Amino acid sequence: MWEDMALAGETSNWQDPRLGQHATATALTNITRGLYADKSNGFITKGRPKNAPTVSSAEPSSAPTKVNIADCGDDSHWLHYRSDNGQPANDGPSGRRQINAVVEKQQDGAWRVTDFGIHEVGSC
Repeated sequence: MWEDMALAGETSNWQDPRLGQHATATALTNITRGLYADKSNGFITKGRPKNAPTVSSAEPSSAPTKVNIADCGDDSHWLHYRSDNGQPANDGPSGRRQINAVVEKQQDGAWRVTDFGIHEVGSC
């Protein structure tokens, strides 16, 4: 999901079809809204986030259909820039932050992120 978002962010393409390959429901809505806002504000994103996700729980344990993920993601090298002149957007701090996500098995058998929350820099 993060790689799809990073690729779409290079042009702030909120309609990139890759976004739905690994995200759905609230997660997909939040990603597309964020990219739409970036496009409207004249921002693009360069770089890639660094993630190291781990499974914090799985339900049901015998044959999971829902997995909760914990991560301490780093967005220090995944930053907003102004699309008109390529200058940094200076839109807030970057760094390591706690990320929690819910990944659920879909009817087509694929696993997709259905929701996620990103906390403030320094939260992990």
